[in-house]
Amino acid sequence: MVVSFRSMSALKAIVRNGRLVLDEPTDLPEGAEVEVALVTDEADPELLAELDASAEDEKAGRLVDLKDVIARLGSTP
Repeated sequence: MVVSFRSMSALKAIVRNGRLVLDEPTDLPEGAEVEVALVTDEADPELLAELDASAEDEKAGRLVDLKDVIARLGSTP
């Protein structure tokens, strides 16, 4: 069985001369393809609150890597 997962990580960028420029370094491999979603003030306030909470969880180290969860599910006690 082949299982594939998409990784999601929020990166902040600004627009300069019509191009998106990342505000921070990334360890993505050269040529990696990314999807960009525009989040505006008109976006769903509940979604924005959840995104902020998730970012805080990541900064505080409260996230669990999906690979670790799958490894634990596949192991026997």
